[in-house]
Amino acid sequence: MPHISISDLSVTFNIYGANSRSLKKQLVSTATGGRVVSGANDAVAIRALNNINLEIKDGERIGLVGHNGSGKSTLLRTLAGIYKPTRGKIEISGTIGALLDPNAGMEPDATGIENIFLRGYVLGMSDAQIRANIDEIADFTELGNFLDLPLRTYSAGMFARLAFAISTTIRPQILLMDEGIGAGDEAFKEKMKIRLSSFVGEANILILASHDQSLMDQFCDRRIH
Repeated sequence: MPHISISDLSVTFNIYGANSRSLKKQLVSTATGGRVVSGANDAVAIRALNNINLEIKDGERIGLVGHNGSGKSTLLRTLAGIYKPTRGKIEISGTIGALLDPNAGMEPDATGIENIFLRGYVLGMSDAQIRANIDEIADFTELGNFLDLPLRTYSAGMFARLAFAISTTIRPQILLMDEGIGAGDEAFKEKMKIRLSSFVGEANILILASHDQSLMDQFCDRRIH
């Protein structure tokens, strides 16, 4: 059964050569609530997460809320294995799918079809899984022959359609999601909304970081500040 247990989790980033920028350091420290502190060897230590304890059970829909720089995205990236904890422990049962940057892996000079594979690989899909879903992705985007053209020829809306369609193909038990996954195409908004609802609904656990109140109201039943 999918489950996440977080015990005394802390994540600190060391920025070397930053102590000499005293004015800038003071301004950054003030803007981030004083979580920027002096470290050894001319380093500034940024406490992105500090002693987080959290249990997330099967069926829960968690919304992460807070101001910019409060650690929402850092927590998602740590759960996804992108960042390593400085201290503490994370125990995870279940497969994880992380949609933290909807454009990661997309290559402007590659065609739409090629980008389905590139983005799919970033999401952890196998070649066989991508091939099994490629027709469905193409149909959803309604991009037709544009899928044979380089991504740099696409409008922002066309780009968003393709990135969204690929991203919502995975079916993880634990879904980590940063805001912005469904943004970018007004003409396609309703179709994307229906697909996103189905996509999120199939996950056993959702953890969503967003400033969008309507997204929180729609998908989350518990919020963590």
